[in-house]
Amino acid sequence: MQQLGATIMMVLETSGFFAPLLFIGFHLLRPLLFLPVAFICVSGGILFGAVTGSVYSIIGVTLSSLIFYKISQWMPKTLKKLMKLKQRLFGKHSGFSTGQIALLRLVPFIHFHLLSLMIIEMTTGFRDYMKTSFYSNIPLAVVYTSVGQWLSTLSPIIMGPLILALLPIIYLLRRKEIVIKWNDFFQTAK
Repeated sequence: MQQLGATIMMVLETSGFFAPLLFIGFHLLRPLLFLPVAFICVSGGILFGAVTGSVYSIIGVTLSSLIFYKISQWMPKTLKKLMKLKQRLFGKHSGFSTGQIALLRLVPFIHFHLLSLMIIEMTTGFRDYMKTSFYSNIPLAVVYTSVGQWLSTLSPIIMGPLILALLPIIYLLRRKEIVIKWNDFFQTAK
């Protein structure tokens, strides 16, 4: 994923006039490339700055929500299965407000389109869905794009100690499981 991300950043940096269109296009291809929304928004902050990157991210994320809505309408059986899955995860009577969904969109490990599914469930039609999606996408785009701009302005003198400070946290949050192969565990003595 890091190589794909680096390739996308390089393509956007060298595309000049078409960079905004490519950036918005990457928002639309993001689900197919298994890239997190936060990564694309942070990249927008690095490439375009906080304000312009936020605008491009809001456009891209809202178009991605539009495509999700249209695909869900073309496949009603799949939508029904996803609704059942959502009910198992959150319960039958879990209703969220637009503000709650906007805050949940800021949590990186909650899937973007799971929240879009919740918006489909809580809204009455396409127009209401798009309005709610647009409002709930604004904090996501602004926060992560601002983080991207902030990262691009850090000097190497500040970045080095910051990375060193993150290393113990990364070590503490690692997966704590050990995989021992059967043959390694039951080695025969020679």
